[in-house]
Formats: sequence, structure tokens, C-alpha cells
Amino acid sequence: MARLENQPSADARGGPALKRALTTPLLYFFILGDVLGAGVYVLVGQVAADAGGAVWVPLVVALLLAMLTAASYAELATKYPRAGGASHYATRAFGPFAGFVAGFCMLAAGIVSVAALARGFGGDYLSAFVTLPVGLVAVLFLALLALVNARGIKESTRANVAATVVEVGGLLVIVVLGVWLLLRGDGDPARLGQLGTPEKGAAAAVLSGSVLAYYSFVGFETSVNVAEETRDPRRSYPRALFGALATAGAVYVLVGLAASVAVPTSRLAGSSGPLLEVVETAGGVPTRLFSAIALVAVANGALLTGIMSSRLAYGMARDGLLPAALTKVLPGRRTPWAAIAVTTLLSMILALTGSVATLASTLVLLLLVVFLMVNTAVLVLRRDDRGEADHFRAPTVLPVLGIASCVVLATQIEAEVWLRGLLVVAVGTVLASLGAVRRAARGAGPAGRG
Repeated sequence: MARLENQPSADARGGPALKRALTTPLLYFFILGDVLGAGVYVLVGQVAADAGGAVWVPLVVALLLAMLTAASYAELATKYPRAGGASHYATRAFGPFAGFVAGFCMLAAGIVSVAALARGFGGDYLSAFVTLPVGLVAVLFLALLALVNARGIKESTRANVAATVVEVGGLLVIVVLGVWLLLRGDGDPARLGQLGTPEKGAAAAVLSGSVLAYYSFVGFETSVNVAEETRDPRRSYPRALFGALATAGAVYVLVGLAASVAVPTSRLAGSSGPLLEVVETAGGVPTRLFSAIALVAVANGALLTGIMSSRLAYGMARDGLLPAALTKVLPGRRTPWAAIAVTTLLSMILALTGSVATLASTLVLLLLVVFLMVNTAVLVLRRDDRGEADHFRAPTVLPVLGIASCVVLATQIEAEVWLRGLLVVAVGTVLASLGAVRRAARGAGPAGRG
């Protein structure tokens, strides 16, 4: 087979091809920037509240569980190296109905993620500068992001790299401060082995904490959309994906170790800015400086996710999958103002009606629905479709374990979160049904596999 480097990717329908420009290192940093986000800045305390002082254990478990589904994404992205992601894979395996539900759950997950980050922005990190009601800050924050989004944002590699450097720099500061506390005798290593809470035993605490920790690793799933633009994706994509996840996991585990050693578990669990507690305990780093770093990380994550959500809503509306009103754009800026307004309004409502932990768990539940489809699609498509020749193939046990991991994590999600998640899935199911009726009315006949 001829090498694919520098060759345009072929569209199965003969449409315009995308240039294969991403090398393995570039793809690695793209995925790492997606995964290393703001979640860990906000959720370490919530993980401690669920799991106890051994915060690092749920982080390791969440990494391993994420790797299982990542293996399925690696197989599908190299088998079908084109944009579309989970929706495309579900459509090929189960038909357009399932594909729409997968895409709708991804859209809803993005909206929920922005709401969670908005509440995180209004917490203890902002309190280092000014004290305001969290709900008010979340609404104003989201309104400002919507205006920036509507104004139009040119993608800049340097800006993305700078944002990632700021985020990683803040996390490395926490690791260094944890080591410094240990060296001067002020840390408590005994907390690293404390698993469980008064309400939960060790096993239940790890599983419960892993649901929240899982939030810190999401983002890798969006990288499948650039597989079409990657040189030799069969080799590059798996290496970049697993390498980026391993790097993010190492950073997160070190942060968890440092936070547990530095701060008493009860204090960590009660803070909406848990890493700021480490800075205050260690000293030497101005709290306002670190708070500014954390706020940059949270704002950047919320903005990028908001852009993705509004464009996904616009794209689904343009394809006739959502109301056509969402396709309206500003005449001068050419940005999808209607999609931005609707997704922002939904994020505002969620931010006012749920805590960071509840919203993070809701996002995880929605992604578990998507990941369950993806892991199952791997097995179905092995039987029905050979796809690209010489693609990456995950050992069969991995997608099977991936399916099991989705089910196990879902059992640890609280009833309140299930209610929110099932409502979203129900809306997606209704819209998918309406779409199937419209296709039938147009004479498309029964929807087969794509």
C-alpha cells in the first residue's frame, strides 16, 4: 500500500479531500491540549469528598477506563479516517437513528461542560479577587463568552499552545509545591493510603470518585475528527492518542498526590478551588497569581467547548437534524449567532440549577452513552465492514471491557444525575424519530446502515 503522507485524503463520495498535514507530534499536542483542560483545577476536591485522601487512586482508575474506550476510537479512526466521530461510527454500525442520538448526546455534553466550567469560574479562584454570587458570575461569564464567540475567533496555533502552557504550568506548580511540603516536613504522606469515607467503603469510594475523575480525561474523543488530516493515521493516531492520554494521566496523578499530601482531606473536599488550597498551604507563590492561572484555564476550556457546541448545533441544523432557525448567522461576522444564543441559554439554565459535581457527572453519563455505542460499534463493524486496509486493530478484549466499564461507571451515578441524563437522551430520541419520519415522507424508505 502506498504511503499516505502528504497525500490528500479521499472522500468516499468523491467530494473535496482534506490535506494530510498533521504529523504524529502535532497530533499528540493537539490531543494533549484537548485532554489537559480545566477539569482537574475544579474537581480534585470533589474526588476527595467521594474517595477520601487517596485522590490518586480514582485518577489512575479513570485513566485506565479511558484507555479502554480510546482503543476503540483508535481502531475506528484508523478504519474510517474521516471527520464525523462517534455519530459517523454509530451511523455505520446501527443506522442514522443511533447516529443522531450519538451526535445529540455529544452536543448536550458540550453544553453541560460549559455550564460546569462557568460554575467553577465563579468559585474560590475568583474569590481571590472579588466575592460575588456564583450564579450571577456564571451567567455573566457565559454571556461574555457568547459575545466573544459571536464576534468570531480565528484559530491560532500559537494561542492554543500558549493556553496549554499556562494550564500545564499551573499543574506543575502544584506538583513542585507538594514535593516542597514533603521535604520541609509539613506534608502528610499517610493520607495517600486513606480510601473510603464514613458513608462509603473503599471499593464504592473508588468507583464513585472515578466517575468525577473521568471528567478530567474526556476530550480525546474529539480528536477523531482530524484523523482525516493526519499523515499515515494507521500509525500516527494510536501513538499520539495513547501517548497524550498517558502524559495527561501522569500529570493528573502527580497533582492528586501533591494535593493529598499538602491539604487535609476535609479542607480539600470543601473547596471549589482545591488547588488554591495547596498554594496557600505551601506559600511562596502568590495566591492571586495562581488564581489567575486557574481562571485562564477554566475560561479557555469553556470558550473552546462553547465554540465546539455552537458549531455542532449549527451543523446539525444545516443538515436538517435540528430546527432550521439555528442556521442563522451574523451578516458581517458570519458566525452562527442563533446556535450560540441557544447553547449559551441552555448552559445558563444548567449552571443555575446544578452544582459542579452534578454537572460533571451528567456530562460523564452522556459520554458513557456515546462511548457504549462506540465500543459496541467496533465489534459490529468488524463483522460487517472491513474499512480501510491495514488499520489499527484493538485486541477484542478491550472493547468488551470498554462496554463493561461504561456500564459499571453508569451504576455509580446518582439518581438526580440519571434524571437529567435520561431527559436529554429522551429529547434526542424524539428528535431522531421525527427525523426518521421526515426521511420516510421524502421517500427515503427504511434507513439502512450508512
